[in-house]
Amino acid sequence: MAKMTESEWKTFLVEAPRTGKLATVRADGSPHVAPVWFDLDTDGTIVFMTRDKSAKGRGLRRDPRLAMCVDDERPPFSFVTIEGLATISEDLEEMLVWPTRIGGRYMWADLAESYVAVATRSPASSS
Repeated sequence: MAKMTESEWKTFLVEAPRTGKLATVRADGSPHVAPVWFDLDTDGTIVFMTRDKSAKGRGLRRDPRLAMCVDDERPPFSFVTIEGLATISEDLEEMLVWPTRIGGRYMWADLAESYVAVATRSPASSS
């Protein structure tokens, strides 16, 4: 399979609402993989949300290393894999745009507000 250019992989990530499979590192060093909804910021940064008490959130606070795979399950079965370090933001003003953008990508626009309500309520345990 040919390697995508930066423009190609960015287009692939945003052209359809595909779920990312995010891998983080557990406290014992074992991998943890979970699906995430995401979007790209204007600078190409991949943005997703998780609760601070989730396995993903705890793992990224302890060890910011991550990998994510986003695939198209239709022939010819293409995919993008990303590896990097997470940056965690707790600035509510900065983060408020993301639940609407991400919710709007994966749900109908009129349901994006319900995603915002769930994403911004007080933290709860999940994984």
